[in-house]
Amino acid sequence: MNTTPLSTFVKRMRKQYNLTQIDLSEKSGVGLRFVRELEQGKQTLRLDKVNQVLSLFDYEAGAVPMAKNDEGFAIPK
Repeated sequence: MNTTPLSTFVKRMRKQYNLTQIDLSEKSGVGLRFVRELEQGKQTLRLDKVNQVLSLFDYEAGAVPMAKNDEGFAIPK
């Protein structure tokens, strides 16, 4: 499975839609600080706010299976 970090995905989509970080925060209803932290890859973010941003691009965050090693343990990234 090919994955893209959330921060990279949001930044790429924002630029594809020709939005500034300010535009994205206003259109999604989250603060500018949240958008900046999201695009910088902050490890702890509110999932409801992440989904507010992603909904502008017709996406939502959800559970995905993790890659595991031969012993059945999750492979750290």
